[in-house]
Amino acid sequence: MSVIDLSGLKGGLRELPPLSLYIHFPWCVRKCPYCDFNSHELKSSNGQTVQWNPQAGVASGGFDEMAYVQTLLRDLEYSLPAIWGRSVSTIFMGGGTPSLFSAQAMDTLLAGIRARLRLSPEAEITMEANPGTFEAEKFRGYREAGINRLSIGIQSFNPQHLQVLGRIHDGDEARRAIDIALSCFDNVNLDLMYALPGQTLEQALQDIDTALSHGITHLSAYHLTIEPNTLYAVRTPQNLPDDEVSADMQEAIEARLAAAGFEHYETSAFARPGKRSRHNVNYWQFGDYLGIGAGAHGKISSHEGIVREMRHKQPAAYIQAVADGQPVQSSRKVKRDELPFEFMMNLLRLTGGFETRLFTERTGLPVSCIRNELQQAIQQGLLEQDATTIRPTLQGQRFLNDLLTLFLGDGDQ
Repeated sequence: MSVIDLSGLKGGLRELPPLSLYIHFPWCVRKCPYCDFNSHELKSSNGQTVQWNPQAGVASGGFDEMAYVQTLLRDLEYSLPAIWGRSVSTIFMGGGTPSLFSAQAMDTLLAGIRARLRLSPEAEITMEANPGTFEAEKFRGYREAGINRLSIGIQSFNPQHLQVLGRIHDGDEARRAIDIALSCFDNVNLDLMYALPGQTLEQALQDIDTALSHGITHLSAYHLTIEPNTLYAVRTPQNLPDDEVSADMQEAIEARLAAAGFEHYETSAFARPGKRSRHNVNYWQFGDYLGIGAGAHGKISSHEGIVREMRHKQPAAYIQAVADGQPVQSSRKVKRDELPFEFMMNLLRLTGGFETRLFTERTGLPVSCIRNELQQAIQQGLLEQDATTIRPTLQGQRFLNDLLTLFLGDGDQ
């Protein structure tokens, strides 16, 4: 770990970065054993898990969707002073499972957002959806409400792997969901996972080929990781592929998608030309995002520095906190010596790297303050730099954690 010398530097941002809006929907039908996101299974009034029936609608005893929508809008109102006058370029609705909410609820929410802040006319508005919650008429309603991009959590088409992952859909439902999505939207992402328990290289590629056969525009391929505070952390699944097999899967997936015309633009993200996730690119370019909803995180810049904040996680606690006018549970200003690491942790996920000037624009610090760290990374074959750009090498992409460690500060400034 290096110590970055920032003594004598005033810092400060000359202009603010682009602004996005993240909205968290905390409920899901079933908590997956690998999931460490802030998600909560639907429960009925007697505490029993709700049995999901897409024909029955979302309000089948689990939650009051319109009350939550109004809570989100009040949360937004409390946050407006921090972003006053700024335009929002993207919205991302994540969870949990946002597609548990009706099209009417989403229409009410988006209308309320438009009435309260400046939303770019060309804004990318993404909603995450679970294949087990798809219904054609409802998804046409989402499109009419203004949602223009879907991200579908497929994870796999293989029934055995879906069962191990605890998903509520099967392979046929996954294919049907994609067909419904593409009938309503021209910008659709699929989430897939690889290095699954008992998965072979051929099976991993079969999932990729099935996804490609549907004509989707974006694909996110994630290596299954065992995260703390998950069921998998307590009971690790058997027959996980070893590191060598997992690496072979990663390389084969990248090659298969490249041959299909997809650009590998971020560690786990692949897109057809012009179909990158604009919202996620703003994250990775160290842009700003306001986060509303239970457990949502945010990053807001001002000319005085960068603040990170988090909402209350538990839905009931969050709803009460908003009612009390205090939706933010924690807030802290990012220290100057933390900024190089935070910047690199995001920007070095982009395979094409970043323009050098962006470091100063987003952190307020001169790039000279990380000169030694850059040289170390270059000497170790993890980075390459030219007159305008800094980018990770293929080795740097494969060993990203080792690369990022070089930019850790000592935490005192």
